[in-house]
Amino acid sequence: MTWIFWAILSAVFAAATALLAKVGVEGIDSNLATAIRTTVVLIFTWTIALSLDAHRGIGLIGRRSWVFLLLSGLCTGLSWLCYFRALQIGPVSGVAPIDKLSVAIVIVAGWLCFGESMSPVKIAGAALVTTGALLLAFA
Repeated sequence: MTWIFWAILSAVFAAATALLAKVGVEGIDSNLATAIRTTVVLIFTWTIALSLDAHRGIGLIGRRSWVFLLLSGLCTGLSWLCYFRALQIGPVSGVAPIDKLSVAIVIVAGWLCFGESMSPVKIAGAALVTTGALLLAFA
């Protein structure tokens, strides 16, 4: 299975996340909703890691990886807190496209931080994603 297969599954589950969370966050504090969701993710992912013996590699993780994984985790938490608050007060059909502006941000950051290619086609694609997201969110 290629990265494309996993990316498509990610998109399907992300869509389900938005739709289910929109209903789940109704009438409760968005931070509490995020905490509940995060607890489920924590239990689910550790169950997978333990069942596949992946946890045995913890001692092999270097300091640099720890720092960046911890920072990534903090950013994930902040993203989820903001996302759930936005879902609570806004339309899911507007919140989800704006959230996907991260695609364009990552393309630019990949170019700036990792020297990834930035072709005219990629620039046009990022512009289309951005335009499409904004049109979907505010149309």
